[in-house]
This record gives sequence, structure tokens and C-alpha cells, in this order.
Amino acid sequence: MNPEWEYAHTDHTAYRQRPAPAGLADTDADWQHHLHHGTPNGALMGRGNAQLHALASGGPLYLMHTTAALDAIRSSGQVLGAGGCLVGALYCAPLTPTAAGLRPHNLGSYLMETKGHRDVVVIEITPAAPAPPEGVDYLRLGGIHLDTYREHQYALTAAEDERLRAAAVRRVRDSADFLDLLLANASGTTTDGAEFLDRLSHAITGFPFLGYLYFEVLSEYLMLHSASPESRACAELGEMNNRLYKRLAFNAVPSMDRLFDLALFRPGHRRLAELIGAIEPGLAEAAPAYVRRRLAHLFATTALDAGQDVRTATFHGADFDDLAEAAPRLLGQLLFRELRAHPRYPQLFSLIEQAKAHGVYAYWNSRRITAPYNGFLPKGEIGVNLATPAPVTLWTARTCERGLLHPQDQIAAALHPRLADLQSTALGKAAFTPHTTHPALQPAH
Repeated sequence: MNPEWEYAHTDHTAYRQRPAPAGLADTDADWQHHLHHGTPNGALMGRGNAQLHALASGGPLYLMHTTAALDAIRSSGQVLGAGGCLVGALYCAPLTPTAAGLRPHNLGSYLMETKGHRDVVVIEITPAAPAPPEGVDYLRLGGIHLDTYREHQYALTAAEDERLRAAAVRRVRDSADFLDLLLANASGTTTDGAEFLDRLSHAITGFPFLGYLYFEVLSEYLMLHSASPESRACAELGEMNNRLYKRLAFNAVPSMDRLFDLALFRPGHRRLAELIGAIEPGLAEAAPAYVRRRLAHLFATTALDAGQDVRTATFHGADFDDLAEAAPRLLGQLLFRELRAHPRYPQLFSLIEQAKAHGVYAYWNSRRITAPYNGFLPKGEIGVNLATPAPVTLWTARTCERGLLHPQDQIAAALHPRLADLQSTALGKAAFTPHTTHPALQPAH
């Protein structure tokens, strides 16, 4: 099995040291200690998190999934997955059994409020035994993306492949000044926070992967530091407050309702102060310094090979082979996004993305993982392993006046470990409409 799958998974209840480049001002262990013990809501990073507790218990799991395809599920008898931050899992939110009904996680409540046109499906999974509460961190999937490209390079013409490789290298060279600044900050340099955010905002335009790092760092900052009554109420239930980053994203990028596209997330320091000020004013002042330090560290550790040193590494003058040796996971992220902007991506989708899904299903089953989650943070984005051998039952659901879910009719359908057609996904509908030759947007997760 590809060791990159283990690298990409995180268990927040049991710290595991990953290989990292030399010269870092802070280690991953330093950051884990700070997140768990140095933030107001740090207990939600570990066993104080209700989702992680449920996953580790070995007991039945209850999840909710919103869908616009209930009729198709019933007629086909099949439940399929979609590519994204959970690779090939069915995207869900947790449910907690209570005497009065199934209580949705605050993410689930948000989904029911904003996706009222969709049906809600209740899913019960009965694991055979306890399993480690591991989540897949899509920011660390670069090695998988690179290996998948190499395995399926044959599907590209020589000219297409050359353009793909050249585009990835060009992005690095055009952004080399800022990428080197990130490495310098990861090694201990302190750039002014406002200057850093403005340069970051500019760099994201040509280097979209940075937008994903930026957004996840801010989500982490808001959820772990928020002291609002709403966040305290979530914390009392063992939940991170997802509405914080939802407000941030939709206020920052008006088109997020069409496609959750983090390549477009790039507020500069003044705009970020306005955005956070509208969410929780007390968190605005410290945000730039946190983003600078945290994002620089994450970039260095997810980009560079462990044999590199952040104090001496540079992206200036890099070619494809240089990147493959010094920054293979960053190269993988770049190739992945270039492929998803390729005119033939709709034809290549099932070949490329299904290969990743098969790989992650094998990893999950080897670890007895039935419900993987978005592993950067245990915030409630959780999936169903479509290849799990564990018993899975699906129901339609009724919502009562208290906002609780009540299973109604059992759905005669089974999980199938394959991805739905691209055209039926949000990415396909938004970026690959029949009249377009090229995708209109960069992809989301």
C-alpha cells in the first residue's frame, strides 16, 4: 500500500511525528501542543471532541447526508461518492442520538438551513470493532496526486503532458519570491503581518493552492479562539463552530454558493480585518500574526521533502525535476489542479479520481475506518467509506420542530465504492457545462 496514504491521515487523539524538513522554527509537535493546550477551544482538537469520541467508541455511528438525488438512489439502488476533500467518501455530518431524536451537529443544522431544497438521509453504520479516529488531510495529499499523475501519464498526449508540466513549473517560478518568503518565515524570520497578508493575497492569484492553506488556517484560528456565546454553546456539545468559517468564506467570495472554490479566497489585510470584525471583532487584531506563522509552517511541511532544509531551500530557477526531488508533494498539488483545469478533465475524471478513491478505500479498510473525516480539523465534515464491509442502513428522515431528525422509511439502496459522474457533481455543473471548452472556475477541494 502506498505509504503516502498514511502520511495524509491524522489521528488528533494520538500524536504521530511525520518526517519534516530541517530548520523549522517550530515542530509539528510544538504546534500540536499549542493547538490542544494553548487555545481557548483546544479541547475540541482531541478527546473533548464529540465526533472523535464517537468514532473511537466502536459503537453505532449516525450520520446525515443531504442529497438532490434521492429518486436516483431509490431507482438505482446505489449510493455513490464524489471527489473532494474526502477523496471518495460520501460527505456527511454527525448525528447524536438523544431520547427525543437524532440531534444534528451544528454543521448539519447549517446544511439543513441552507440546503432546504435537498432531502436528508440518515445513515447508520455498525462497526465490527473500534477503530482509530483517523481523518484524511487533503492538504497532505500531494504525494498521492503526484503518484496518480505518474501512473496515468499515458492518458495524456506528449504535447498535453509537456504543457501540464510547464504550467506547474511556471507557477512556481512566477511565485518564487513569496514561496521563499514562506520558507524564511517557517525558519524564524518575522515578516510584518499586514505586509504578509497582502503579499499572500497577491500570490494566490497565480498560486491557487495557497488559498486553500489560507482558508484552513483561518478556519482553525476562528474555531479554536472564538469566545462567542454561539461558539461556547457548540463547545459544550463537543463541537467546533462551523458557522464561523462559513460566514468568512461566503462574505469573502460571493460566488461560493455556486462552487466552494478556495482558489478565489484571497482577502488582503484590510479586507480580512473587516471580515473577521463582522464575525467576532475581538479576533481581528491577532489574526495576521497567527496566519503568518501558521501558514508558513504548514507550507514548508506540506511542500518540502524531509531531506530539505527550509533555511537553504529555494524555489528560484526550479525546473520539473528539481521540484520532483525537493518538493514532490507541492508538485503533486500543482499537477492535480492543472489537471482539473484541463479541457479533457471530464474524460479523464473517472480514470484519475477513481484510482485515488480505490487507494483510499483500501487504506480505510486496512485500518477498519468506516467514517473518515476532513482530517485537517475534526470540525464535523465526515464521510462514509463506500467500501466498508460494516453493515450500513439508510433512511429518509423527518425533522421535528426541535430540529431533531427522525428516521422514517428505510431506503433500499447499498453503498457502491465508485464515484458519481463528474457532470452530476457541483464541480462538473459549475465548471464543465456542455457549452464550455474550458472550465470556468478552478476546482474546490
